[in-house]
Amino acid sequence: MQTEADAIVVGAGAAGLAAARRLAGACARVVVLEARDRVGGRVRQYPAARLAVPPELGAEFIHGQAKETMLLMRDTGAKALHTDGDAWIGADGELRCDEVDFRTSARILERAHALAQDESVESFLQPFERDATTRETAKLARAFVEGFDAAVPEIASARAIADELRSGVDSRSARPSGGYAPIFARLHDACVTAGVEIRLSTVARKITWQRGAVAVDANDASGAACTIRARAVVLTLPVGVLRHEGDETAVVFEPDLPEAKREALAKIEMGRVVKVALWFRSPFWEHVRDGRYREAGFFRNEDRPFPVYWTQFPARSELIVAWAGGPKAIALDGVSPPQLVERARSEFGTLLGEPALARTEFEGGTMHDWDHDEYARGAYSYVAVGGGNARSMLAAPVDATLFFAGEATSSDGQGGTVNGAFETGERAAAEAASALRAGA
Repeated sequence: MQTEADAIVVGAGAAGLAAARRLAGACARVVVLEARDRVGGRVRQYPAARLAVPPELGAEFIHGQAKETMLLMRDTGAKALHTDGDAWIGADGELRCDEVDFRTSARILERAHALAQDESVESFLQPFERDATTRETAKLARAFVEGFDAAVPEIASARAIADELRSGVDSRSARPSGGYAPIFARLHDACVTAGVEIRLSTVARKITWQRGAVAVDANDASGAACTIRARAVVLTLPVGVLRHEGDETAVVFEPDLPEAKREALAKIEMGRVVKVALWFRSPFWEHVRDGRYREAGFFRNEDRPFPVYWTQFPARSELIVAWAGGPKAIALDGVSPPQLVERARSEFGTLLGEPALARTEFEGGTMHDWDHDEYARGAYSYVAVGGGNARSMLAAPVDATLFFAGEATSSDGQGGTVNGAFETGERAAAEAASALRAGA
């Protein structure tokens, strides 16, 4: 079966839906191909009827000003709930109020702008860790890179992290009230209303292209082969998928992507994350120790397998999220999902000094393994040493035919964020629409 269109969008995550809506608004015939049986990509809400806000198994937060996200939220009537609860840190078997924001400590990495040559975060932090006056700050900066950026310090670019910090994207965080699901539902409906054809459970296998013409060979939900032809394609596949090769799950390009594009992909890594959602009969942590944790937002202990837990504060909820990023996540590789849920539950009880209560109050837990998900192959992107312009190189169009979007192509500090994905989808769609008009 063959289909003709003006533009194909591969992927129905944040970037893909934003691109499809923009292209359809430019009067283009648009077909979206999505390998999953749902839209959203690396945003996935888990249905839990009893909880006021169902767990987000993928992206959860809004980072920085996030203008595009805020506009979409306004359309759904959602609000941004800022994560301004108390922070508690484990030390010597006790929890104490954490007076130091590790995002502030990460500012030490801004000094990497002065480097004559880029180096790894690991190399950059070592002198500070050897100095008694900066050791604790450097330790917190390392925790920020590993946890927030889900990066391996030996690989991550110190300059790229410095650019991210300078952008202000990390300065504040919030959640959409009701989670991301209503936002994506609204964006999906806007695409359909504009005439976009969205094909779910349709896996792109081969992309054949030349200037002004592209064909995507795919398999639908039944396994049947189909080919969609168009004058342009917007690719929103995660870096882990674009980089993957060597087996039947790889996406093949014919001819291959240009060398500059392959070099860019080689300098962008996919962060590793283990995120576990836990829900309890009651928010018991609000009542222990005479209610001292009632307004807790985050609990941290860098020495534990899950170094961070967070509540849904300021929303009141029975939900707790356990998080491990970078090396901590890699250390958990091979542990089964049920074992990860149990370990996260047990560690949370130990952290609070209430192991028995955490066990009796526990109702359930879940997670999604993004690292071994063949349509993601990782959580979100970060830049490797020497990859200063890799995001811009990846974003650059090829022969006015191949256009690239997704969080990994965001070069203004929003890499790894939902808003970065939204905005790159808009950018790639504008580029594609311009090329289509020029070739009309």
